[in-house]
Amino acid sequence: MKNTTSKLLNWIEFPVLLAGLVIAGGLWGFEELMEVARDTTPHAFDTEILLAFREAGQPDNPIGPPWLEGAMRDITSLGSASVLVLMTAAVIVYLLLIHRPGPAFLVFVAVAGGQALSSTLKLGIDRPRPDLVSHLADVASLSFPSGHAMLSAVTYLTLGSMASRFLPGRTTKVYVLALAVLTTLLVGISRVYLGVHWPSDVLAGWCAGFAWAMLCWLAAWALQRWRGQTDGG
Repeated sequence: MKNTTSKLLNWIEFPVLLAGLVIAGGLWGFEELMEVARDTTPHAFDTEILLAFREAGQPDNPIGPPWLEGAMRDITSLGSASVLVLMTAAVIVYLLLIHRPGPAFLVFVAVAGGQALSSTLKLGIDRPRPDLVSHLADVASLSFPSGHAMLSAVTYLTLGSMASRFLPGRTTKVYVLALAVLTTLLVGISRVYLGVHWPSDVLAGWCAGFAWAMLCWLAAWALQRWRGQTDGG
């Protein structure tokens, strides 16, 4: 029994444990936020944060200098479907050109699967967009969870973890992953600033996106480990 436990602990690495915690935390957070989304009246948490991004008593005027609104529109475009698809396609083609079909397939499954999951979750919750403040960007789909927040988490974390595998040194790996997380956070914040999502929509998108990205990473890690043992055995 002790030998089996010891082998299991040696097989499971710290990043795997961390990925498991992220997945569990993401699923738990998403479930809790679903209850908020299903309430017939907006939660105080949502309304207070949404109004904090607007001038007092002026729900049509966002806070900050005039250029900030334009900057937020630019940032939110980093989570748009067209930008993410273009970026993902470019990475997949590059991986195929350097004869890495496995990682290319992983990127495709992670991003395409995240898109399908996001669309399914939106239909399952059926939450309308916030009408507490004016929308500073054009929107047509349902509100929960935020597709921009979720898909930016899936795409940037997947690409960041993929890139870190080819980079030398721990510092550069941490930098790339931190940049992926920062971009994801900024995209989500921009959705609330523009008034097109409740804060709980964005938090739910982050939870689902981080959990899905880590699940895909975990599957890739297990497959790579299994192949390594098979080749060595």
